[in-house]
Amino acid sequence: MRPFQGVAVPRPLTAARTVEHPDVSEVSLQQVMEALADPVRRAVVSQLAGRGEDMTCGSFVTPVSVSTLTHHFNTLREAGVIRQYYVGTAKMNALRADEIEGRFPGLLSAVVAAAGTETRAGTT
Repeated sequence: MRPFQGVAVPRPLTAARTVEHPDVSEVSLQQVMEALADPVRRAVVSQLAGRGEDMTCGSFVTPVSVSTLTHHFNTLREAGVIRQYYVGTAKMNALRADEIEGRFPGLLSAVVAAAGTETRAGTT
């Protein structure tokens, strides 16, 4: 409690931070393809798929700055490819693989496989 002219005033409660996500049924193939066209975003998706678990924003290996990576996360989230949520102060990223697979069968697995092939061949 904080003193306020001699009276203890409770601190205001803060609401949990939430992030808006589109319903995958409302996402177009065009949106998803445009989100996955960028090599940095494909790397993010590949790392999530390869790890098989949710990852913090700071745990990705990419050749871009933090602010640029934030832009890429937003693009992927707005296209329905990832889900973001907070755990304390950490922003977590989850691949919406099952949802995308249900809407666009085979798309995500094909992109992840192709990205892996490009990485091994050194063409990205």
